[in-house]
Amino acid sequence: MSIITITSILVTFCAIFSYINYRFIKLPTTIGIMVMALVVSSLIMVTPLFGIDILPQVHEIMSGIDFSEALLHGMLSFLLFAGALHVDWKTLRNQKYIISFMALVGTVLSTALVGVVVYHLFPALGFNISFIHALLFGALISPTDPIAVMAILKKAGVPKTLETKVVGESLFNDGVAVVIFLALLGIAAHGEVSASHIALLFVEEAIGGAVLGGVLGYIAFVMLRSVDNYQVEIFLTLALVMGGYELASLLHTSGPIAMVVAGLIVGNVGRSKAMSDHTKENLDNFWELIDEFLNAILFLLLGFSLLIIEFNQTALNAGLLMIPILLSIRYLSVILPVTILKNFRSFSPGAVNILTWGGLRGGISVALALSLPASEVRDFILLVTYCIVMFSIIVQGLSIGTLVRRYS
Repeated sequence: MSIITITSILVTFCAIFSYINYRFIKLPTTIGIMVMALVVSSLIMVTPLFGIDILPQVHEIMSGIDFSEALLHGMLSFLLFAGALHVDWKTLRNQKYIISFMALVGTVLSTALVGVVVYHLFPALGFNISFIHALLFGALISPTDPIAVMAILKKAGVPKTLETKVVGESLFNDGVAVVIFLALLGIAAHGEVSASHIALLFVEEAIGGAVLGGVLGYIAFVMLRSVDNYQVEIFLTLALVMGGYELASLLHTSGPIAMVVAGLIVGNVGRSKAMSDHTKENLDNFWELIDEFLNAILFLLLGFSLLIIEFNQTALNAGLLMIPILLSIRYLSVILPVTILKNFRSFSPGAVNILTWGGLRGGISVALALSLPASEVRDFILLVTYCIVMFSIIVQGLSIGTLVRRYS
């Protein structure tokens, strides 16, 4: 089945589900689409009981979609750039210490704590796992997902400074998580990776990505300032995202961090000094549509991913047990920097609870789990990850607004 046919099917489902959700269900669009995809997936799985077996055809469609590739090397660059466009640089700079602490120290701490817990918990449930694979699971499940966070928090009425903390951390901790994940994956594959190699990997990925994003963002700003035609300027931002992400991959730097930095430059300096009001309006409308469209496709794929996950009762039990454990670890990674910094700055009421509950896991965790080498361990980790992500998006995502209103 061609990619055009698969894309057409996905877009059609997105349109139908978003219409039904808007008219009747009234959930946030992305969550509504994902819930309906989960329902349809469940119905497809039980059709053989009624003498109708359409699973082979559905598997053919799903097998034509490399979810990990589509997200990590396709949609992610657009979604991160679109999200960073609307983050205020001054507010982000004012929150730089807690964002940096949570994105770096919090991710490392969470990876280690989750790894230790999993190394002891999974064998107790009946599934033996090596310590390195336990740490790999910790690395892929620890970072909060900027896509899920931005899609949900912007409609939840979170105070601006608090929203900046959550979104800022989510935008930057991808690079840290990828470095940790790649280093651990190298150890799992080759048995050993030196500290110098990990340090070099961090410099190449995180710092290299930030530098590349800054250079590309500045070049785009200079070009945007020299023209006053919104079509040309939109083309330039598209080239920045698509060409810039490919260049980052070629240079072995972090594409996500590069796109975040470039988006911050274009969205702040570019918006104030290089664009007319007419261009700003059209550029915002274009990237808002891109953001909504790709989010809808992503959450639809998350729902339909149920069809490609091997069911395992032990993994399901592990996933359910890991939900409160992860929330507890998330709480620790939040309260540490808040406790350290509260003597120097004030925090919004309920900041710790909102930052904890608003740290959503999403498609990036599933994509990283799918990128693991095919094995029994990968299948087990994938189902555990999927359980956590579904809880995070549906339960935490739908209730974060209520939690915010409680403290407002």
